[in-house]
Amino acid sequence: MTHDRRPLAIFDLDGTLADSAHRQHFLERAPRDWDAFFAAAPDDPPLDEGVRLCLAAAEECEVVYLTGRPDRCREDTVVWLAAQGLPTGAVHMRRNGDRRPARTTKLEVLTRLGRRREVRMLVDDDVLVCIAARRAGFRVVPVTWAPGATGDAMRQAQGEQGRT
Repeated sequence: MTHDRRPLAIFDLDGTLADSAHRQHFLERAPRDWDAFFAAAPDDPPLDEGVRLCLAAAEECEVVYLTGRPDRCREDTVVWLAAQGLPTGAVHMRRNGDRRPARTTKLEVLTRLGRRREVRMLVDDDVLVCIAARRAGFRVVPVTWAPGATGDAMRQAQGEQGRT
């Protein structure tokens, strides 16, 4: 089986592979401090169950990362993934300044990837992203292992404000 024929396993980062709970406080104040929130991302501890699932998926699939983080966080994100021993893979990030909801931006990427390759699974903690992906016909593995990793402020930002 050649590498470019393997199905894709697509993983979210925050709340799926990375425990972002320690930086939620930056979003619980007004105004929200997005720069500090993203600057603290390199200190995220890994979510062990998400990491195990990602490593297991890599045995049969090409792993791709799909995050609501802005592209300005790319270098820190790639370094963090490598430090956790996660598979090397394409990292799809939100364009800087793109404020559309994650369910919109992520579904665009999923649809584009799905035209060229089989998407075996999407693993994400954002309920609205999971609903949109399921409706579009993708197999979704909703995150159940990190109920506190995504706070209310983050869920509102993802679903309503198009921030992450």
